[in-house]
Amino acid sequence: MFFHVKELQYEARPERPDPIYAKKLQEILGGEFGEMTVMMSYLFQGWNCRGPEKYRDMLLDIGTEEIAHVEMLAVMISRLLEGAPLKAQEDAVADSPAVAAAMGGTDMRDAIVAGMNPQHAIVSGLGATPKDSVGFPWNGNYVAASGNLLADFRWNLMAESQGNLQVSRLYEMTTDRGVRDMLSFNLARDYMHQNQWEAAIEELRQDGLEQFLVPGTMPLDRVMMDQAHTFWNCSAGTESKIGRWAKGPTYDGQGEFSYIADPAPLTDDNGMAPPPNPLLHGTAKQPQPPISSGPNPRANGRDGRKKSPDDVVVSARGGRGQGDRAGA
Repeated sequence: MFFHVKELQYEARPERPDPIYAKKLQEILGGEFGEMTVMMSYLFQGWNCRGPEKYRDMLLDIGTEEIAHVEMLAVMISRLLEGAPLKAQEDAVADSPAVAAAMGGTDMRDAIVAGMNPQHAIVSGLGATPKDSVGFPWNGNYVAASGNLLADFRWNLMAESQGNLQVSRLYEMTTDRGVRDMLSFNLARDYMHQNQWEAAIEELRQDGLEQFLVPGTMPLDRVMMDQAHTFWNCSAGTESKIGRWAKGPTYDGQGEFSYIADPAPLTDDNGMAPPPNPLLHGTAKQPQPPISSGPNPRANGRDGRKKSPDDVVVSARGGRGQGDRAGA
């Protein structure tokens, strides 16, 4: 069960309202690499974990901490929207010609429309929303929870790296000391989490549960190993050949990297699709006659019993049956 403590994990007190910045801050709340994404990923990884209990407990610890980060950001966004939109946007336009241009000029009627997210006023009543900085709703497809801890921990490290990169950029987009103070806490926690996931990956190896390859349980005699360590130079130039990925021992311990400067196809298969199913009405290579299947209520009624003057019944012998048109 979850238990909510009323105090925030860290304070979220801006110096002044800033609805334009509130719109930007939505990215690290409801964006692809925002706090909602890592929160849900870590919780589902924990709930689905079938490995040792220490990994499950760790995942639920960090997943629950991320709930606190969602809460902090939601509070900060609400406080940045307090008093919006007029006064804060007037200040923003006055302070920066670049902001004025981005917001549509110094006419505040244009600026209000162009600057803040109108849904912050219309939909949420000056509150945060589960969306990114351009108003795209948070999506459960952002969540990663595969059941393979090595794959998930690598994804987690990537997500923390991308998320913290966005936090650092947002830090540079404001001079509000209160906002920067909270973001400095977020930066620190995400640095911890990057270290945490690297440590967890190393622990999986020390425990003998995973090594380098994912999946590590696939028998190598089922893998085309002569293609497992070759770098294909698939663009003009050969600058890539000097990289570590093109020479020396591979990190899976199974061989040496090799570099193919001029790769060629390994097959004569030209990749052509098979002929289209005529009942799906795709375009074929040659003209096709009209075709359909099943009942045709336009010809003999919805119940199939009504005969029209144009009905033709073909017998099993290929001749006309009782429904032949007169004079046909």
